[in-house]
Amino acid sequence: MSNIKRKLEFFFDCSSPWTYLAFKEIEKLCSRLNLELVWKPILVGGIFNTINPSVYESRSNPVKPKASYSRKDLNDWSLIRGITVNWPDVFPVNSVKAMRGVLFALERNKVSEYVELVFCSYWTNNLDISLDEVLIKIVEELGWSSDKFISFINLESTKEALKLNTEELAKRGGFGSPTMFVDGKNMFFGNDRLNLIEELLYR
Repeated sequence: MSNIKRKLEFFFDCSSPWTYLAFKEIEKLCSRLNLELVWKPILVGGIFNTINPSVYESRSNPVKPKASYSRKDLNDWSLIRGITVNWPDVFPVNSVKAMRGVLFALERNKVSEYVELVFCSYWTNNLDISLDEVLIKIVEELGWSSDKFISFINLESTKEALKLNTEELAKRGGFGSPTMFVDGKNMFFGNDRLNLIEELLYR
């Protein structure tokens, strides 16, 4: 393999359980493959609204056998990744503040730590991550100023940055979370494509 470090962009929204599964493996994958990991928080609802509105129809009128299998699949993957996923009372959730918070964590080089707590709060502990008090608890656990955090996520520049990431994914052909790009052009979608990335890069 080349000594030049290649790049993997990880477009993600914490409102997706499949993204939680991918998150648990993505840093290990990048370490094994000597890939630079670039975190790209998005609002997947914005993607669904503009690119993939069929998601809403499938939620309203699910195919029961498929929905049942999807839950089984989620449980199987959860065992593989070593996490507990409990379907939250609030779903879908408004993740906009939580995802703006990723940009706050980026400035402190603590994305992994912050995102882990957000995912765990929502998908394991059934906490509503749209609420300031839930996010403040996460922030304080990380030793950050909750006042600075709340101020940051309400800045127009922060709102615009998250919007631009979301628009970028749509323009590049993405339609959901998680979406990965290797070397800026090779797109992969979904937790179950991580093995494919590894296989292809080792060829």
